[in-house]
Amino acid sequence: MRLAALDVGSNTVLMLVVECSADEKPRVLADVSRITRLGRGVDASGHLDPDSAVQTLEAIAEFAEKARALRVENTVGVATAALRDASDGSDFLARVKQRSGITLEVISGQAEAQLSYLSTRKGLGLSPAEKLLIVDIGGGSTELIRAEPDRTLEIASLQLGSVRLTERFINHDPPLVSETEILRGAVDQALRQLVWNYCPAEMVGIAGTVTTLCAIALGLDRYSPGPVHGYRLALGEVLRLIELLGSMQLERRKQLPGMEPGRADVLFGGAVILERVMNYFGCAEVIVSDQGVRWGLMWREVERQTVSINRKRQ
Repeated sequence: MRLAALDVGSNTVLMLVVECSADEKPRVLADVSRITRLGRGVDASGHLDPDSAVQTLEAIAEFAEKARALRVENTVGVATAALRDASDGSDFLARVKQRSGITLEVISGQAEAQLSYLSTRKGLGLSPAEKLLIVDIGGGSTELIRAEPDRTLEIASLQLGSVRLTERFINHDPPLVSETEILRGAVDQALRQLVWNYCPAEMVGIAGTVTTLCAIALGLDRYSPGPVHGYRLALGEVLRLIELLGSMQLERRKQLPGMEPGRADVLFGGAVILERVMNYFGCAEVIVSDQGVRWGLMWREVERQTVSINRKRQ
């Protein structure tokens, strides 16, 4: 079966196309992304920004056409924080359906985190015996996943994202020290309210904030999943990147090797979120995963296919 898994986030639209079966490892046919900033302004206005909505719609339509060209048999798609929060989200979903034929499912932060956990376990081959903390820093929200042996998965969805916090607290270019401290304080307060007394053995970071920080740390001229996926990014490197990003204006940040230009204005805020989470849970490093929600969607569909095949055999 050829499957397309679409993830429409607050900052980025991503699509994974694979050829898969219940018995074999999925073969990647396409893995594409585009920064469209669907969550721009949603925190302040409660509505989707018209220009961002158009860009997102065009990206989805283009990706849907690519999936059809690859003879995809099944397309699944989810949308996250921006469409959870926007009052006109249902209108946008109807436009997506009309333009591309794709039905997007708006999932909760809990469901988003479940998919992230699935992609992490499968993609990094981590042992279920380890105490894990998985962190998914999106544009509009951050999901924390606490995975311990013999314990139900615990998930928290925080209204802290790179776009949301940048729009709330950063009004100068480069950011003022006072703005940075307010941003740090907001993250710390949200983490304290979790009341999680937890010391993970490993911390894993997924999604564009963490992968872009890793690409900059590695000095990649062109992004490639190979050196990023599985890389262990030390807390000291994260602190250095925060200092670097916070010391230069936007146009200079865009020129950094490894930087996605469309992420340059919000990466500082995302880096601060990552650093405060690492500090709160006492993590000296974070394992970087290039495989996020879209991979979780793909694995979920493969598991469903396996169950269906087994039932037919019975």
